[in-house]
Amino acid sequence: MSAEWVASADWLADHLGDDDVVVVDVRDAWEYDGIGHVPGAVNVPFDSFRSEGGPEGMMPSPGEWATLLGEAGVENGDTLVAYDDTHGVFAARFLVTALYYGHEDLRLLDGDYSAWIRGHEASTESVAAAPTEYEAGEPRRDVFVDADAVSGALDDPDAVVVDTREPWEFEEGHLPGAVNVDWKDVVDDETRGLKPREDVAALLADRGVTGDRRVVLYCNTARRISHTFVVLKWLGFEDVAFYEGSLTDWEERGRPVETE
Repeated sequence: MSAEWVASADWLADHLGDDDVVVVDVRDAWEYDGIGHVPGAVNVPFDSFRSEGGPEGMMPSPGEWATLLGEAGVENGDTLVAYDDTHGVFAARFLVTALYYGHEDLRLLDGDYSAWIRGHEASTESVAAAPTEYEAGEPRRDVFVDADAVSGALDDPDAVVVDTREPWEFEEGHLPGAVNVDWKDVVDDETRGLKPREDVAALLADRGVTGDRRVVLYCNTARRISHTFVVLKWLGFEDVAFYEGSLTDWEERGRPVETE
């Protein structure tokens, strides 16, 4: 698996046109066509891979995912670089979905489309990708965990459960013992990209989120948790789990919630 997880705009500019690098724009088609996109990027809109209560929860089915990536011209061994125009939060969900189905080399464009066009050219030419026979792997059950695994982490002193919602949401109710890390706290408002690695690591450490602990993430929005997941992998965290359920699901199971 890629040890990178985040690609700078300069890195991407140097690798545009590489046969094994596929750039994926997850914005709506009207944005991709009308506003412009990274040259050579294929368009895979967010709504096309966000399932509503399918066999894999909020994940598309394996067949749907394979068809989607095959139509976008993706090969199983390609480096996937995804971006949006919302600080990467939608693009991160695309990458997490790819991880779920076994894709290994995944990178989030540092910043978003607005950040890209500050220093690089854009295109309005649609890309007609040559279809491929993409194969979705077996879902990753080691990274994507259920409510019982979350309960176990709450009782484990070597683990930390992280709520990636906004502070006001956290205060209204959260899992007992969870810590709050708003995904936007790691984003630089001026550059639109991630804050320096050491600053992000220090912010997390202040809340008890360190690389020597198992980290279990949850949220009520898969996009936000996906962004934090990518950031942790970028920092080198090895043991990061993703609860695909939500606080709402948790409460519906009759499990306890704390308020502040």
